[in-house]
Amino acid sequence: MPQIVRKSKCCLCIATMTGILGFAVATLCAGDDSAAVDSMQKVVSQWAKIRAETVKLESSWEAEQELMRSTLQAMQERAQVLADSKKTLLAKTAGERDALTKLAAEDTTIHAAIDAADTRLKQISAQVVALRPALPPRLSQALELPYRSLANPKLSPGERMQFATTILNRCLQFNNSITYDEEPLSLPGQEGARLVEVMYWGASHAYALDRAAGKAYFGSPGPQNWTWEPVPAAAKAVADLIAVYRDKADPHFIEVPAHFSNALPN
Repeated sequence: MPQIVRKSKCCLCIATMTGILGFAVATLCAGDDSAAVDSMQKVVSQWAKIRAETVKLESSWEAEQELMRSTLQAMQERAQVLADSKKTLLAKTAGERDALTKLAAEDTTIHAAIDAADTRLKQISAQVVALRPALPPRLSQALELPYRSLANPKLSPGERMQFATTILNRCLQFNNSITYDEEPLSLPGQEGARLVEVMYWGASHAYALDRAAGKAYFGSPGPQNWTWEPVPAAAKAVADLIAVYRDKADPHFIEVPAHFSNALPN
């Protein structure tokens, strides 16, 4: 390609020179010597400038062409080196990429299991919250903090599990024991809360005794909450029951009211 360009440029120069000489001969033949010489000088000067510019352009083109050849060769060699490096890296990291693919699949499975467990845990937490109104008042008050924490919608699955487990374990512990103490209760037929003696028979039922008024009450979980109902005829039996529990009377059989129902929420 460079040789063809040079030949074309040489042909152009020859054609230009031929035109100039023809113009000079025509001028001389016209008989005006001085005018012909001036015209000849101008034409020759112009041709010399054109020739010098042509040579300059040819030299510049050859230098740039050589530079482009070198640059292209270097880029091709660099591309080959990069292609070889890519093949080497792909071969070396094949095992790691397979391991990452397996880990990604396992991660997806684990996340799905966590989501399913979190959904189930939220259902259990909702059931635990729904259970609270039917709990014995003393137990419900003791669980105020974990219940309040469990109501936070921003809890993580681990925290939700921790609070739900705390509540269930405390309920199980309370249900497996008899608890006696004095506590203020709002009882039917009375205004405001009164301090009475209460004995909880696990979480199934309880007895409250107002000694000053000589009244007894039977407590149990109702359809919606824990309820107390008066049992006037059982005041002495409840007092005897409390005395035996507190070691103030010898153990003996005591008949007290009791009834059981499946009133707890499902």
